[in-house]
Amino acid sequence: MRQGSHKPVLLEAEHVCTVGAELGEGPIWVPRDSALWFVDIKGGLVRRYEPGTGRQNAWQAPSKPGFVIPLRGGGFLVGMKSGLHTFDPQAGTFEHLAAVEPHAPDNRLNDASVGPDDCIWFGSMDDHESSPTGALYRLDAQGRHTALDQGYIITNGPAFSPDGAVFYHTDTLSRVVYAFDHSGPGKLSGKRVFVRIAPADGYPDGTTVDAEGCVWVALWSGWGVRRYSPAGELLTTVRVRCANVTKIAFGGEDGCTAFATTAWKGLSPAERAAQPLAGDLFRFRTDVPGLPCREAQLTRR
Repeated sequence: MRQGSHKPVLLEAEHVCTVGAELGEGPIWVPRDSALWFVDIKGGLVRRYEPGTGRQNAWQAPSKPGFVIPLRGGGFLVGMKSGLHTFDPQAGTFEHLAAVEPHAPDNRLNDASVGPDDCIWFGSMDDHESSPTGALYRLDAQGRHTALDQGYIITNGPAFSPDGAVFYHTDTLSRVVYAFDHSGPGKLSGKRVFVRIAPADGYPDGTTVDAEGCVWVALWSGWGVRRYSPAGELLTTVRVRCANVTKIAFGGEDGCTAFATTAWKGLSPAERAAQPLAGDLFRFRTDVPGLPCREAQLTRR
């Protein structure tokens, strides 16, 4: 991690609404319904929050959901412990699409994003958080998934630079965000350390890239979110009123409102009492918008 010559900007996130998610994750702003979608992995829920009305909705998933991604033409794809499922929120139904790792029953899917190729990039992880059985995958428009990198205990934060030339992926327990060169559909090379988080600062969780190519890293057990330049310089720190921040998503009318999911997983009774907002949604304003939400292309079978 490189430090710049200037002092990083310090911001404070505000509480948005009560959710109480044990493990809130994977927020994504969906412009077609002006709402934030995310999951509560341990609670087994796909959730929706509409800032304009304050309305919340929740759907019980068939197994632990790790991400929810909008699909072109309507509906969503949800990655779960049991594999990939399409999801129709109007009917409230899930349809199994594919098992990703039938050979690894202790794994589950975790965190995803849509790449410049309109394909879904996602990771898997050991649900017990102890074995390096997780991998990075790419799901193409025909519903075929391909492993691109392996050896992770907890995968997180797949994200691309604005021009699609750099891919970021997180090895949470090693406290490293990696950068790769992305030269074409499913082609990664040049794996290298982008930033390394010090033990005192928590663990890197989900990552999100803004329109200037800066990388926002949520910090588990780190009480906040950080913004790094494309060169790895720490530019901004956002303080959140609970320890476990999992990921942010840019949304709102101008794309400059960052919504953050959080979790109370792993907190002791005393810590939960001291952090009553853990598991809720937070937000803060930025001068730079996020990248527009991409809907994944998936040929329906």
